Amino acid sequence: MADKQIRVLLVDDHQVVRRGLRTFLEVQDDIEVVGEASDGDEGVARAEELRPDVVLMDVKMPGTDGIEALKRLRELDNPAKVLVVTSFTEQRTVVPALRAGASGYVYKDIDPDALAGAIRSVHAGHILLQPEVAGALLSQDDSPGGTGRGSTLTEREREVLGLIADGRSNREIARALVLSEKTVKTHVSNILMKLDLADRTQAALWAVRHGLTN
Repeated sequence: MADKQIRVLLVDDHQVVRRGLRTFLEVQDDIEVVGEASDGDEGVARAEELRPDVVLMDVKMPGTDGIEALKRLRELDNPAKVLVVTSFTEQRTVVPALRAGASGYVYKDIDPDALAGAIRSVHAGHILLQPEVAGALLSQDDSPGGTGRGSTLTEREREVLGLIADGRSNREIARALVLSEKTVKTHVSNILMKLDLADRTQAALWAVRHGLTN
């Protein structure tokens, strides 16, 4: 068994889906399923109770859906990374989930081994999108000024942005680039302002979409 297992909470309104996920994940040496929930309300409550490392969250559920649950987890400062696992592929579903704080978005037909890899990736702090999801997001930048906004970034800001997308904290970025943490904070603020983004998650997604990840 792995020394440090990734503790996972399953949130899906279909019991057969939860059972299938649990059956597969429990054979992974480094992943432990610590609980289940059948809707967003229960998912938030269980996440607060169990403090999992990663939450696998469906989007469309009765009552409180996955988007609202994501927002509430963020408001509660719950540290769990959320990987959306859903059958909904429309951009109008993908974008709100990512803006609400999801660390990744994959479809339910994902290969089981790829799902385990996705869990490990978001646990490590990376933003993870299946190629089809990334493609759906690209159309956000079709409007005037979309992709062109990146041309206003300095080379140093692009380096910082790439490290944000890799899940690095300001302290880690400062160490990697031999800068003060205060300087990194200034760079992050400038990046958000220039790209008209609200937070680090949106910045990381922008970097993923534009190939700035390492």
